[in-house]
Amino acid sequence: MVRISAPVLLAVAGSVLATPSFAALPSAPPKPTAVQWNAYWNQGKAELTSYRLKQARYGDIHDGHAVLVFVTEPFSRRKQVKLDYAASAGTDAVPVLKLNHTRKFNTGIYPYSTMRSVFTPTSGEPTIKVTTSVQEWCGHVFMQLNRRTTGVEGRAFSYFESEGDRTFTLPADLVMEDDVWTLARIDPTRLPTGAVSMLPNSTFLRLLHVPIQPQRAEAKLTRTADGWTYSVRYPDLGRVLTIELEEAFPYRIKRWTETDGRGQTTVGERMKTLVTPYWSQNSPRHRELREQLGLPKDS
Repeated sequence: MVRISAPVLLAVAGSVLATPSFAALPSAPPKPTAVQWNAYWNQGKAELTSYRLKQARYGDIHDGHAVLVFVTEPFSRRKQVKLDYAASAGTDAVPVLKLNHTRKFNTGIYPYSTMRSVFTPTSGEPTIKVTTSVQEWCGHVFMQLNRRTTGVEGRAFSYFESEGDRTFTLPADLVMEDDVWTLARIDPTRLPTGAVSMLPNSTFLRLLHVPIQPQRAEAKLTRTADGWTYSVRYPDLGRVLTIELEEAFPYRIKRWTETDGRGQTTVGERMKTLVTPYWSQNSPRHRELREQLGLPKDS
């Protein structure tokens, strides 16, 4: 985690962001129809996809696994939490596509576990909330971003003295890299393209202790032989993200890579996908579902 002094915060909050382009692409993914959308995302189940992970850390590549959990749920725009009683929430209720992105890998003797949660309105509006945590045997760190009308409110907590516990504010029109994972599933044509000022992936920020502020980026969506590839390049960081999508709705993520700017690349390769109500599958007999995903039963 990084130290953000008051002058830096003022500079970030007052910066002028480039407006991302949503212009029609020469060859654009077809927009999902309402029938397609409801049949897949509103069927009362979640999409679970496991990935074989090669994670860059400490100058080495570590084997592990990742899981992307996508599910729709009712969300409170005011409280920015999942609604318990959506039917009585009125205009405060907003349907979101939630992503829980988990990674587990070992570095030598000790394990790492990371999780990032992203809450994006299904209308394609900017992401409302992002939370990120990293746990390992030295300690853990946590960051939360909440989009308000006055700005994106941030809180960051760390066990490092130099990074400490802090609050900060980023521009209300902040474009976040965390957002692109959910936007790609909602409607890839909504992905920002061209020159844009973008906040890098929050897990990347925490693992590499990069300042929590927007960076110059170049983003593009390209057609491939069997799908679409979305990429974001940060020239000042040397970071490059690529996300490979299936050709048609629901645009499942086949693979992703993250070059960290230090000569190493993290890779996630898809293994298996289950569409299932996992929250009700919590007895010992359901552990076999982990095997179906290619995951160990006990981690």
